[in-house]
Amino acid sequence: MKICGPKYALCGLILSVWGIFQLLLMGLFFYVKSVALIEDLPLEEYYDTATDFYAAADRGYKQNAYNCWIAACIYVLTLLLSGHQFYINSRSSLSV
Repeated sequence: MKICGPKYALCGLILSVWGIFQLLLMGLFFYVKSVALIEDLPLEEYYDTATDFYAAADRGYKQNAYNCWIAACIYVLTLLLSGHQFYINSRSSLSV
């Protein structure tokens, strides 16, 4: 079933590959607690103790890593849909 045209399918393929690559790397960097990404954590302004801050930072890093990996899985679904549409469009243009 044709849903989109060949150019849109190709664009979806390219964006999906880039999204998967970027989100997998970001998830990896969040998982290893990269200091460069600390601004992206949902942290409060003030903590009573350093232990509370480290616990909140660890939770934030872990949650952001999982969120990135879930988004990468959604991009895999988009890649599959775009690849299917690209195949359908290329097959139908050959039979004309």
